[in-house]
Amino acid sequence: MQINRLFEIIYILLHKKSVPARELAEQFGVSTRTIYRDIDTLSSAGIPVYTEKGKGGGISLLPGFVLNKSILSEQEQNEILSALHSLSNIKTGDTDKVLNKLSSIFNKTAVNWLKVDFSGWSYENDFFNDFKIAITERRIAEFDYYNSYGEKTFRRVEPIQLWFKSKAWYLKGFCLIKQDVRLYKMSRIKNLAVTDEHFSERNLFDAPDNPDNCREQQNVLIKLRIEPEMAYRVFDDFYESMVEKQPDGSFIATAMWVENNWLYDFLLSFGENAEVLEPEHIRKIIKDKAQKISERYL
Repeated sequence: MQINRLFEIIYILLHKKSVPARELAEQFGVSTRTIYRDIDTLSSAGIPVYTEKGKGGGISLLPGFVLNKSILSEQEQNEILSALHSLSNIKTGDTDKVLNKLSSIFNKTAVNWLKVDFSGWSYENDFFNDFKIAITERRIAEFDYYNSYGEKTFRRVEPIQLWFKSKAWYLKGFCLIKQDVRLYKMSRIKNLAVTDEHFSERNLFDAPDNPDNCREQQNVLIKLRIEPEMAYRVFDDFYESMVEKQPDGSFIATAMWVENNWLYDFLLSFGENAEVLEPEHIRKIIKDKAQKISERYL
Protein backbone atom coordinates (compact mmCIF):
# COMPACT_ATOMS: atom_id res chain seq x y z
CA MET A 1 0.00 0.00 0.00
CA GLN A 2 1.29 3.49 -0.85
CA ILE A 3 0.83 4.97 2.64
CA ASN A 4 2.96 2.21 4.17
CA ARG A 5 5.59 2.62 1.44
CA LEU A 6 5.79 6.40 1.98
CA PHE A 7 6.22 5.92 5.70
CA GLU A 8 8.93 3.31 5.19
CA ILE A 9 10.79 5.56 2.72
CA ILE A 10 10.95 8.29 5.37
CA TYR A 11 12.03 5.72 7.93
CA ILE A 12 14.85 4.52 5.66
CA LEU A 13 16.00 8.05 4.81
CA LEU A 14 16.12 8.97 8.50
CA HIS A 15 18.73 6.26 8.99
CA LYS A 16 20.70 6.63 5.75
CA LYS A 17 22.39 9.67 4.29
CA SER A 18 21.40 8.87 0.71
CA VAL A 19 19.62 6.00 -1.03
CA PRO A 20 19.52 5.39 -4.81
CA ALA A 21 16.00 5.28 -6.30
CA ARG A 22 16.88 1.91 -7.85
CA GLU A 23 17.62 0.46 -4.41
CA LEU A 24 14.28 1.67 -3.03
CA ALA A 25 12.47 0.33 -6.10
CA GLU A 26 14.02 -3.13 -5.63
CA GLN A 27 13.21 -3.14 -1.92
CA PHE A 28 9.53 -2.33 -2.46
CA GLY A 29 9.09 -4.28 -5.69
CA VAL A 30 8.01 -1.24 -7.73
CA SER A 31 9.47 0.77 -10.61
CA THR A 32 11.88 3.69 -10.14
CA ARG A 33 9.18 5.88 -11.72
CA THR A 34 6.85 4.92 -8.85
CA ILE A 35 9.57 5.84 -6.33
CA TYR A 36 10.00 9.25 -7.93
CA ARG A 37 6.23 9.78 -7.78
CA ASP A 38 6.40 8.89 -4.07
CA ILE A 39 9.14 11.48 -3.60
CA ASP A 40 6.93 14.10 -5.27
CA THR A 41 4.11 13.14 -2.91
CA LEU A 42 6.35 13.46 0.14
CA SER A 43 7.68 16.80 -1.07
CA SER A 44 4.12 18.09 -1.60
CA ALA A 45 3.32 17.05 1.96
CA GLY A 46 6.13 19.26 3.28
CA ILE A 47 8.78 16.57 3.84
CA PRO A 48 12.18 18.09 2.89
CA VAL A 49 13.26 15.30 0.54
CA TYR A 50 15.47 15.91 -2.49
CA THR A 51 17.38 13.99 -5.15
CA GLU A 52 20.96 14.29 -6.41
CA LYS A 53 22.05 12.94 -9.78
CA GLY A 54 25.38 11.43 -10.73
CA LYS A 55 27.82 9.14 -8.98
CA GLY A 56 27.17 9.00 -5.26
CA GLY A 57 23.80 10.67 -5.72
CA GLY A 58 20.43 9.45 -4.60
CA ILE A 59 17.44 10.43 -2.52
CA SER A 60 18.06 12.24 0.77
CA LEU A 61 16.43 14.25 3.52
CA LEU A 62 17.72 17.70 4.41
CA PRO A 63 20.34 17.46 7.19
CA GLY A 64 18.90 17.86 10.66
CA PHE A 65 15.38 16.82 9.68
CA VAL A 66 13.53 14.73 12.23
CA LEU A 67 9.99 13.43 11.95
CA ASN A 68 8.08 15.89 14.07
CA LYS A 69 5.92 14.08 16.56
CA SER A 70 5.28 17.18 18.66
CA ILE A 71 2.33 18.16 16.45
CA LEU A 72 0.45 15.30 18.12
CA SER A 73 -0.53 15.53 21.77
CA GLU A 74 0.14 12.70 24.21
CA GLN A 75 -3.50 11.65 24.01
CA GLU A 76 -3.49 11.75 20.18
CA GLN A 77 -0.39 9.56 20.06
CA ASN A 78 -2.06 7.04 22.36
CA GLU A 79 -5.25 7.11 20.25
CA ILE A 80 -3.26 6.40 17.05
CA LEU A 81 -1.46 3.44 18.64
CA SER A 82 -4.70 2.11 20.12
CA ALA A 83 -6.49 2.36 16.78
CA LEU A 84 -3.67 0.55 14.97
CA HIS A 85 -3.64 -2.14 17.62
CA SER A 86 -7.38 -2.64 17.07
CA LEU A 87 -6.85 -2.97 13.31
CA SER A 88 -4.07 -5.50 13.82
CA ASN A 89 -6.66 -7.90 15.24
CA ILE A 90 -8.31 -8.38 11.84
CA LYS A 91 -4.99 -8.85 10.02
CA THR A 92 -5.32 -6.20 7.32
CA GLY A 93 -1.84 -6.24 5.84
CA ASP A 94 1.17 -4.47 7.37
CA THR A 95 -0.61 -2.92 10.37
CA ASP A 96 1.76 -4.60 12.85
CA LYS A 97 4.79 -3.19 11.05
CA VAL A 98 3.39 0.36 11.07
CA LEU A 99 2.37 -0.05 14.72
CA ASN A 100 5.91 -1.03 15.71
CA LYS A 101 7.47 1.88 13.84
CA LEU A 102 5.10 4.48 15.26
CA SER A 103 5.64 3.05 18.73
CA SER A 104 9.38 3.58 18.21
CA ILE A 105 8.95 7.14 16.94
CA PHE A 106 6.58 8.08 19.79
CA ASN A 107 8.86 6.27 22.25
CA LYS A 108 5.87 4.36 23.58
CA THR A 109 4.84 0.75 23.97
CA ALA A 110 1.42 0.06 22.50
CA VAL A 111 -0.86 -1.30 25.22
CA ASN A 112 -2.40 -4.63 24.27
CA TRP A 113 -5.84 -3.47 25.39
CA LEU A 114 -8.08 -5.37 22.99
CA LYS A 115 -8.38 -8.86 21.56
CA VAL A 116 -10.82 -9.41 18.70
CA ASP A 117 -11.37 -12.68 16.86
CA PHE A 118 -14.11 -12.58 14.23
CA SER A 119 -13.55 -16.14 13.08
CA GLY A 120 -15.85 -18.98 14.01
CA TRP A 121 -14.86 -22.30 15.50
CA SER A 122 -14.70 -23.84 12.04
CA TYR A 123 -12.74 -22.79 8.95
CA GLU A 124 -13.84 -19.56 7.25
CA ASN A 125 -12.55 -17.68 4.24
CA ASP A 126 -10.11 -14.93 5.15
CA PHE A 127 -10.54 -12.31 2.47
CA PHE A 128 -9.94 -9.18 4.58
CA ASN A 129 -6.66 -8.15 3.05
CA ASP A 130 -7.77 -8.96 -0.52
CA PHE A 131 -10.89 -6.84 -0.12
CA LYS A 132 -8.92 -4.08 1.58
CA ILE A 133 -6.69 -3.87 -1.51
CA ALA A 134 -9.70 -3.99 -3.85
CA ILE A 135 -11.50 -1.21 -1.95
CA THR A 136 -8.57 1.16 -1.39
CA GLU A 137 -7.14 0.72 -4.89
CA ARG A 138 -10.60 0.61 -6.55
CA ARG A 139 -10.05 -2.69 -8.29
CA ILE A 140 -12.85 -4.93 -9.53
CA ALA A 141 -13.31 -8.19 -7.60
CA GLU A 142 -14.64 -11.40 -9.11
CA PHE A 143 -16.00 -14.34 -7.12
CA ASP A 144 -18.55 -17.12 -6.95
CA TYR A 145 -21.43 -16.43 -4.58
CA TYR A 146 -23.90 -18.84 -2.95
CA ASN A 147 -27.26 -17.38 -1.97
CA SER A 148 -29.44 -18.70 0.88
CA TYR A 149 -30.95 -21.31 -1.47
CA GLY A 150 -27.52 -22.77 -2.28
CA GLU A 151 -27.53 -21.36 -5.83
CA LYS A 152 -24.08 -20.42 -7.15
CA THR A 153 -23.65 -17.35 -9.36
CA PHE A 154 -20.60 -15.54 -10.71
CA ARG A 155 -20.23 -11.90 -9.65
CA ARG A 156 -18.13 -8.95 -10.83
CA VAL A 157 -18.22 -6.28 -8.14
CA GLU A 158 -16.83 -2.81 -7.47
CA PRO A 159 -16.14 -3.18 -3.70
CA ILE A 160 -17.17 -0.25 -1.51
CA GLN A 161 -17.00 -1.33 2.15
CA LEU A 162 -16.74 -4.27 4.51
CA TRP A 163 -19.61 -4.39 7.00
CA PHE A 164 -19.86 -6.30 10.26
CA LYS A 165 -23.56 -6.70 11.02
CA SER A 166 -25.63 -9.16 13.03
CA LYS A 167 -22.67 -11.42 13.90
CA ALA A 168 -21.41 -11.71 10.32
CA TRP A 169 -19.16 -9.94 7.81
CA TYR A 170 -20.59 -8.58 4.55
CA LEU A 171 -19.14 -6.98 1.45
CA LYS A 172 -20.96 -3.90 0.19
CA GLY A 173 -20.35 -3.37 -3.51
CA PHE A 174 -21.76 -2.35 -6.86
CA CYS A 175 -22.57 -5.50 -8.83
CA LEU A 176 -21.68 -5.00 -12.49
CA ILE A 177 -23.96 -7.90 -13.46
CA LYS A 178 -27.03 -6.73 -11.51
CA GLN A 179 -26.15 -3.04 -12.00
CA ASP A 180 -27.06 -2.28 -8.40
CA VAL A 181 -25.56 -1.96 -4.92
CA ARG A 182 -25.65 -5.27 -3.04
CA LEU A 183 -24.51 -6.83 0.23
CA TYR A 184 -22.73 -10.20 0.06
CA LYS A 185 -22.21 -12.39 3.10
CA MET A 186 -18.47 -13.08 3.31
CA SER A 187 -18.87 -16.74 4.28
CA ARG A 188 -20.73 -17.38 1.01
CA ILE A 189 -18.01 -15.88 -1.18
CA LYS A 190 -15.77 -18.44 -2.88
CA ASN A 191 -12.89 -18.30 -5.41
CA LEU A 192 -12.17 -14.61 -4.88
CA ALA A 193 -9.89 -12.87 -7.39
CA VAL A 194 -8.93 -9.19 -7.23
CA THR A 195 -8.40 -8.08 -10.84
CA ASP A 196 -6.11 -5.40 -12.26
CA GLU A 197 -9.17 -3.58 -13.64
CA HIS A 198 -9.77 -0.25 -11.92
CA PHE A 199 -13.09 1.54 -11.50
CA SER A 200 -14.18 5.12 -10.85
CA GLU A 201 -16.07 6.17 -7.73
CA ARG A 202 -19.84 6.18 -8.18
CA ASN A 203 -22.44 8.49 -6.64
CA LEU A 204 -24.43 5.77 -4.87
CA PHE A 205 -27.19 5.65 -2.31
CA ASP A 206 -26.63 3.51 0.78
CA ALA A 207 -27.28 -0.17 0.32
CA PRO A 208 -30.17 -1.73 2.24
CA ASP A 209 -29.48 -3.56 5.48
CA ASN A 210 -30.46 -6.94 4.02
CA PRO A 211 -28.04 -9.15 2.09
CA ASP A 212 -28.13 -9.53 -1.68
CA ASN A 213 -30.81 -12.20 -1.83
CA CYS A 214 -33.18 -10.75 0.80
CA ARG A 215 -34.25 -7.59 -1.02
CA GLU A 216 -37.62 -8.78 -2.17
CA GLN A 217 -38.53 -10.77 0.92
CA GLN A 218 -41.08 -9.33 3.33
CA ASN A 219 -40.65 -8.21 6.91
CA VAL A 220 -42.90 -9.91 9.43
CA LEU A 221 -43.75 -9.02 13.03
CA ILE A 222 -42.95 -12.02 15.23
CA LYS A 223 -44.27 -12.50 18.75
CA LEU A 224 -43.05 -15.46 20.78
CA ARG A 225 -43.04 -16.77 24.32
CA ILE A 226 -39.65 -17.92 25.62
CA GLU A 227 -39.23 -20.12 28.70
CA PRO A 228 -37.04 -19.00 31.66
CA GLU A 229 -34.44 -21.66 30.76
CA MET A 230 -33.60 -19.59 27.66
CA ALA A 231 -33.08 -16.28 29.48
CA TYR A 232 -29.50 -16.05 28.17
CA ARG A 233 -30.82 -16.25 24.59
CA VAL A 234 -33.29 -13.46 25.32
CA PHE A 235 -30.50 -11.09 26.35
CA ASP A 236 -28.25 -12.23 23.48
CA ASP A 237 -30.79 -11.97 20.66
CA PHE A 238 -33.19 -9.17 21.60
CA TYR A 239 -33.02 -5.54 22.67
CA GLU A 240 -34.50 -4.78 26.08
CA SER A 241 -37.31 -2.77 24.46
CA MET A 242 -38.43 -5.92 22.57
CA VAL A 243 -38.89 -8.06 25.69
CA GLU A 244 -41.52 -8.16 28.43
CA LYS A 245 -40.90 -10.45 31.39
CA GLN A 246 -43.92 -12.42 32.62
CA PRO A 247 -44.92 -13.23 36.25
CA ASP A 248 -43.99 -16.91 35.74
CA GLY A 249 -40.44 -15.96 34.65
CA SER A 250 -41.01 -16.47 30.93
CA PHE A 251 -40.55 -13.74 28.34
CA ILE A 252 -42.73 -12.32 25.57
CA ALA A 253 -40.46 -11.10 22.77
CA THR A 254 -41.62 -9.05 19.78
CA ALA A 255 -39.43 -8.28 16.77
CA MET A 256 -39.67 -7.35 13.09
CA TRP A 257 -37.59 -9.68 10.93
CA VAL A 258 -37.25 -10.65 7.28
CA GLU A 259 -39.20 -13.85 6.70
CA ASN A 260 -36.86 -16.44 5.22
CA ASN A 261 -35.20 -19.75 6.05
CA TRP A 262 -32.87 -18.04 8.51
CA LEU A 263 -35.88 -16.91 10.55
CA TYR A 264 -37.40 -20.40 10.62
CA ASP A 265 -34.07 -21.93 11.69
CA PHE A 266 -33.66 -19.25 14.35
CA LEU A 267 -37.08 -19.97 15.83
CA LEU A 268 -36.47 -23.72 15.76
CA SER A 269 -33.14 -23.24 17.54
CA PHE A 270 -35.08 -22.57 20.78
CA GLY A 271 -36.39 -26.12 20.63
CA GLU A 272 -39.18 -26.85 23.10
CA ASN A 273 -38.38 -23.69 25.08
CA ALA A 274 -40.19 -21.23 22.82
CA GLU A 275 -43.58 -20.89 21.15
CA VAL A 276 -44.47 -18.60 18.26
CA LEU A 277 -47.64 -16.71 19.25
CA GLU A 278 -48.03 -14.60 16.13
CA PRO A 279 -48.46 -14.60 13.18
CA GLU A 280 -50.52 -17.72 12.60
CA HIS A 281 -48.85 -18.71 9.31
CA ILE A 282 -45.40 -18.73 11.00
CA ARG A 283 -46.84 -20.98 13.76
CA LYS A 284 -47.95 -23.41 11.07
CA ILE A 285 -44.57 -23.35 9.28
CA ILE A 286 -42.67 -24.05 12.51
CA LYS A 287 -45.14 -26.83 13.42
CA ASP A 288 -44.71 -28.49 9.99
CA LYS A 289 -40.93 -28.28 10.20
CA ALA A 290 -40.90 -29.69 13.73
CA GLN A 291 -43.06 -32.61 12.59
CA LYS A 292 -40.70 -33.36 9.71
CA ILE A 293 -37.77 -33.33 12.14
CA SER A 294 -39.64 -35.69 14.45
CA GLU A 295 -40.41 -38.08 11.60
CA ARG A 296 -36.70 -38.47 10.85
CA TYR A 297 -36.21 -40.05 14.28
CA LEU A 298 -39.06 -42.57 14.13
